[in-house]
Amino acid sequence: MSEDLRDIYSRSPEIFKRLRKEIDKVIVGQDMAIEQLLISLLAGGHALLESNPGLAKTLLVKTTASCLGLDYSRIQCTPDLMPADITGTTIIEETESGKSFRFEAGPVFSNIVLADEINRASPKTQSALLEAMQEKQVTVGNKTYLLDRPFFILATQNPIEMEGTFPLPEAQLDRFLLKILLDYPGKEEEMEILERYTVRSEPEVETVVGKEELLALQQLCRDIPVSDEIKSAVVELVLATRSWPGVAYGASPRATIGLILSCKARAFLQGRNYVSKEDLQKLAYPVLRHRIILGFEAERKGLTRDQVVSDLLKSRSL
Repeated sequence: MSEDLRDIYSRSPEIFKRLRKEIDKVIVGQDMAIEQLLISLLAGGHALLESNPGLAKTLLVKTTASCLGLDYSRIQCTPDLMPADITGTTIIEETESGKSFRFEAGPVFSNIVLADEINRASPKTQSALLEAMQEKQVTVGNKTYLLDRPFFILATQNPIEMEGTFPLPEAQLDRFLLKILLDYPGKEEEMEILERYTVRSEPEVETVVGKEELLALQQLCRDIPVSDEIKSAVVELVLATRSWPGVAYGASPRATIGLILSCKARAFLQGRNYVSKEDLQKLAYPVLRHRIILGFEAERKGLTRDQVVSDLLKSRSL
């Protein structure tokens, strides 16, 4: 480990503590969602945030980007949004020597890209994000442009408004490391929201981590060791999704990789240099819930994906 990495590793508990403190200035409650979002960023993965309207999905993403000191852009997805509105386009401009082509970069050329209400974009436009999410690059015409690192797509969707939406295809869902659910606040939290946003001035956050530090933290996260017992449990859990009653299609090997990386990130956030069974129990839900496709009969009976994950964990005494 280099001297710079050792320095960041020694400061990581304080970095994570300050990061949570800054985020908590703006976001009331939602502890699990905040933790899972930070896990996704540490593991270098994209995240899909889902909740009913008004539960601070967009605010959480914007606040986190500010605390990390990263370039941030927002794409408001609508049915008429075109792929070029995301990736950018080549334009012709007049110069002294004649006409020339120039690439005008789209909003995807940021470190954190918020795809707000992603399921309102058409399938053609949604697919424009696939290359960026997987390859960290964008191809326009016959040219390929690399995206800056780190790069994250943080997408939101509203599960209760189905009219005018286009469900995300399974291939795209599989590229999200985590599907994070936000729930309604309790009474005390709602009172704090009322106090914070109707009486006091809106809080401002400070930048805690720079781009290079975040990349170093991601590298350190991957160095967290995982026991053979945990690795075996993860593989068996993912394999079981492919033959579980009521499941039409199970999780891919990308889920196996994602579950291990997420467990490492959670351990790192909590100041541990090992992965525990609790990490696996907590992260099996956000890693697997969007990768399990239920059969018709299971959906008709009201079976949910989280119930399947819960049953899978119980069957393996996890």
